[in-house]
Amino acid sequence: MRIGLYGGSFNPAHLGHRHVTLTALRRLALDRIWWLVTPGNPLKDRGLLAPMAQRCAQAAAVADHPRIAVTGFEEAIGARFTRQTIRYLTQRRPDVHFVWIMGADSLASFHRWRGFHEIAARVPIAVIDRPGHTLSAPNARAARLLAGARVPEDEAGTLALRRPPAWTYLHGPRSNLSSTQIRQGL
Repeated sequence: MRIGLYGGSFNPAHLGHRHVTLTALRRLALDRIWWLVTPGNPLKDRGLLAPMAQRCAQAAAVADHPRIAVTGFEEAIGARFTRQTIRYLTQRRPDVHFVWIMGADSLASFHRWRGFHEIAARVPIAVIDRPGHTLSAPNARAARLLAGARVPEDEAGTLALRRPPAWTYLHGPRSNLSSTQIRQGL
């Protein structure tokens, strides 16, 4: 089984999240993608978060696809950081090929994530292009540090089966939707 892990606050979830997910399902040859609705991003203000149950329900309505599962299990396991979630899943399901999925905007700050080296060492990573990040994200600090593990885009369908560290950058149609802008009424 090949499962993509797409984490975020989904505050609110929107069609841009669904677009990234459908792109990843197709281009990475994944069986499923789990939307991991986080209890809170340590790099963002938690005071702006809608309640977890509301975000999960709204995300499920937006996802609306048989191969997308929405879960808030990080709260139940007490995970504050992505590395804890990845460690939890890979230790309990060594038979599953997990892939971490992130937008190009997240790659720009990935080097600031607690344990980003551990994340890259445990699961392959797929970075999906976002408007405004096409040129800057592939040159981000984490991208430079992991340059030797970059998989050519035309081999993205093999990413889930590769031994980490391995990552790819996927170009294609992009969505301008942003949860921050939606919350601000833009």
